[in-house]
Amino acid sequence: MSISVAVAGASGYVGGEVLRVFSQHPDVAIGALTANASAGDPLSKHQQHLIALADRVIEPTTADALAEHDVIVLALPHGHSAEIAAQLPADTLVIDCGADHRLTSADDWAEYYGGSHAGSWPYGIPELITPTGRQRDALAGVKRIAAPGCNATAVTLALQPGVAAGLVETDDIVATLAVGYSGAGKKLDVPYLASEALGNAYPYAVGGTHRHIPEIAQNLRSAGAGEVRLSFTPVLVPMSRGILATVTAPLARGATADAVRDAWVSTYADEPFVHVLPEGQWPATNSTVGANTALIQVTVDAKAGRVVAICALDNLVKGTAGAALQSMNLALGLPETTGLTTAGVAP
Repeated sequence: MSISVAVAGASGYVGGEVLRVFSQHPDVAIGALTANASAGDPLSKHQQHLIALADRVIEPTTADALAEHDVIVLALPHGHSAEIAAQLPADTLVIDCGADHRLTSADDWAEYYGGSHAGSWPYGIPELITPTGRQRDALAGVKRIAAPGCNATAVTLALQPGVAAGLVETDDIVATLAVGYSGAGKKLDVPYLASEALGNAYPYAVGGTHRHIPEIAQNLRSAGAGEVRLSFTPVLVPMSRGILATVTAPLARGATADAVRDAWVSTYADEPFVHVLPEGQWPATNSTVGANTALIQVTVDAKAGRVVAICALDNLVKGTAGAALQSMNLALGLPETTGLTTAGVAP
């Protein structure tokens, strides 16, 4: 079996990671590589690490260049995927790594992104708890997939077991995330210069303005939450990739620490890419670098009456490109783990 994959936005961080991860799939053949400002450049000018694709020339992003492939991955800035996606064949599997098709609410889209809502596609966190089981069941055979936001993935995976089991209250969730700089995308701006980033921690999108907030709330409602009130603060820290999400929520009345532990362990017992660590061990971002793995720990702060759940993952792999490949496998009827590794790079 050979699956031809075209990648739009091939010169960016997400596009480069899609190419790296998808190239490791035994059945994938990389087809057209497109971008806008970098069209005409050899890929090696922007993705020096992708030796096998170094001599490939980046084409302009057009529907014609992307068509005639089995799978098309859109690694474009938010707000740019919908227009090109609308021109692509209905019988081609299209995976959007941007935000254009993640949200089900047009009001949420207008508030956090602005402009017209392009509608929602099947959502690409296979482990997401849904009213009927897990989201992987909704991905079989689909032709459109919305890959998740990286921060949304980390917070969702951290907290959803307690939501589904009724062990946490969802009207007072606090999430603080340490995020690697690649999460901000490849762009030239003062806060992202090495002289600003090295030895520095820098909060951004503070005070309820981060665009992943409605996505997280949407996911937690899928897992069984009613009202979701979330205080979400991401902090850029001096590492190139990775997320460490610390998520707390009030312990539900009558819930116990043993019940909390059991809920997290049982929820992820059969998941190949989500691992609850033994008690006393805490997730570390360097253990997930390059892997499609989320490492989780949970405990109860009895004095505060809160559950504390921590998730570490690689924002570019499990947070984006790995989730896209995992979802592609499901859509095409392949084993979900094909081409994906759980081995991180540490130290």
